[in-house]
Amino acid sequence: MEALYLLASLAATLVTSAFQSLLLFLRLLFQRRHDSGGGSAAGATRLYEGRVRHSRRRPAAHAFEYPVRYALVDLDRLPLPDHLSADEARRIASTSGPVRLLTIPKSVGYEQNPLSIYYCYNSAGQGQDGELRMCIAEVTNTPWGERVMFTFQPDSDLVAKPLHVSPFMDMLGNWSIRADAPGDSLYVVISVQHPTLGNYFTAALHAKLVGHTSNSLRLATFFWLMPHKVAAWIYWEALRLWLKNVKFLDHPRYLNMSYRDEALKRDLELRSSCSFLQKQKANNQRSSSTDKTCEISNHPDNKGDENIMKRWCVWRDAQWPWS
Repeated sequence: MEALYLLASLAATLVTSAFQSLLLFLRLLFQRRHDSGGGSAAGATRLYEGRVRHSRRRPAAHAFEYPVRYALVDLDRLPLPDHLSADEARRIASTSGPVRLLTIPKSVGYEQNPLSIYYCYNSAGQGQDGELRMCIAEVTNTPWGERVMFTFQPDSDLVAKPLHVSPFMDMLGNWSIRADAPGDSLYVVISVQHPTLGNYFTAALHAKLVGHTSNSLRLATFFWLMPHKVAAWIYWEALRLWLKNVKFLDHPRYLNMSYRDEALKRDLELRSSCSFLQKQKANNQRSSSTDKTCEISNHPDNKGDENIMKRWCVWRDAQWPWS
C-alpha cells in the first residue's frame, strides 16, 4: 500500500507541477510592471545560493553534494503558512527581536524541506537584528512527512536525535549542530555522534547572499523546481546507499512506540551533564549560577532533574498512509 501511494503521489506531483509550471510561464509572458505580491512586504526575503554536502564515513564511505537555493524570510513582514509565526517563535525562544526563517519555499505545488531554521534575535536599534540568541530547527523526513521542531543554541549545541530522518541511520545518535548568523553568507553544519560508529556523518550548508525580494514572480522563478530537485537527490542517494549494502532500517515506530520519549530522556541526560552545562555557560556568557546548577545536578544526593530545563521539542505526526 505504501509503495502504491508513493507512486500515485509521484504521478500527482508531476501532473500538478507541470500544470502550475505552465501557469508560471504564462505569468512571465504577461507580467505587469509592478507585481502585486510586493506591497508592505517589499524586501522581506533574502535569496541565497550555495551547496549542501553530505559525508558518511561509516559503515560505508559515501559523500555527495548538490546546489541549492534558500530563502531567508522576515516573518514579521511576510508570514508563511504551515510555519511558526514570528510571535510564536519569539515566545518559544524567549527573545524580543526579529525572527527570520531559512527555508525552501513551495514551488509549483510541491514542498520539500528537510531542514528549516528560525533565527531568533534579541531586539536592537532601528534596522538592526541585534544578537542571535536562539534558533529553532524544523526537520521533516522523507517520504513520511513527519516533522520535529526543537530549540538549539546557534553557536554550538548537542541534541539527542529526535526523528527518523533516514532508513540508513538508527535512532542512537546525537546531533551536534551549529548555525552562524546569516549575513552575506550563511553556514549550517550538523554532525552525528554515535555510541559505536563515532562521529560518522556530517551534513553542511554553505551559501552566499545573491539578492533581496518580495516580488512573488521573482520568488516563483528563483525557486522553480527547487523542492523537486532536493527530493530527487534524496531518493537517488538512498538508492546508492542501498547498492552499497548499507543496512536498511524500518521506521522505529514499528519496533518501539516510545522512541520519542526515549529521545527526550536522552536529551535531558545530555543537558544535565556538567560538561554540557559548562559549554552552555561559555556560549551564552551566563552567570555563575550555572556552575551551581551543574554541581547540584551531578551531586550524588540529587534526587532528580528539576534543576535542568527541558529542551522545547514538538512533533507533527506522519499523514496517511505513513501514519
